Amino acid sequence: MSETAFRAGLVAIVGRPNVGKSTLVNALVGRKVSIVAPKPQTTRHRILGLVNREHAQLVLVDTPGLHESSRRVMNQYMNRVAISSSQDADLVVFVVEAQKFTQEDQWVWERIRGLKQPLFLVINKIDRVNPRSALLPFVEEMTQRVPASEVIPVSAQTADNLARLADLIASRLPVSPPLFPTDAVTDRDEPFHAAEVVREKLTLKLREELPYGINVQIERFAEQDGRIQVDAVIWVERQGQKAIVIGQGGERLKEIGRLARIELADLWQRPVHLGLWVKVKENWADSESALRQFGYHTL
Repeated sequence: MSETAFRAGLVAIVGRPNVGKSTLVNALVGRKVSIVAPKPQTTRHRILGLVNREHAQLVLVDTPGLHESSRRVMNQYMNRVAISSSQDADLVVFVVEAQKFTQEDQWVWERIRGLKQPLFLVINKIDRVNPRSALLPFVEEMTQRVPASEVIPVSAQTADNLARLADLIASRLPVSPPLFPTDAVTDRDEPFHAAEVVREKLTLKLREELPYGINVQIERFAEQDGRIQVDAVIWVERQGQKAIVIGQGGERLKEIGRLARIELADLWQRPVHLGLWVKVKENWADSESALRQFGYHTL
């Protein structure tokens, strides 16, 4: 039996929107636990992804992108979630994009620089830098700008240097038994994942037409005769947005449902029947009570 001490702890993954935090979490876990889309603010919740190793359990906390513009209650909620997750973590991973340190990155750094936990700086998307030697001046600049315990260039997309990142994270976690069952990959249940997959397909199909005030709520989740029945409501903020989501003759909503059903059936390895409805709740993203109703537990 190995005498190596087991380590486990919370690892907050923070950064501005669209630096690849969710892609990084999914790549480290080895399975999709957070939805991914090329629009800011795709991640809205605190989602845990578990990396179970022989001598360590990395509890990765995927957080919403921190952003300066927080006029709406939803934006304020997401910022609070990200900051609170950082404060509660055993280790903070600050993710930035290779060759790009923006004013918003600086704003995030100002929010986390006073934390007492160990800090790693992860420079993501290095696969986009060509030649790779062009990355060196940026790494040197970031090493001076952000005094982190470790500076690790990675590509979440191609898995470049992720094994080293996981090793370094594991080495800095406290000695502790596993915090979650070692066969688990996330803290979220199947209905939550179903809602997130539908929202991901909405984001991908609507693109620039997508209203930010859109939410998916599961009304029914049941297994019957070897298949899973999922009924979900897509909430929008205005009547005009309802027509955008449904599309001409209902074709857009049908396609969104088809793509979500395929992914969920593949994930659960069972047939899935997915029913989607679109309803209007005026300005729900600016309402604390509506946020609570939809599962955004305000902090």
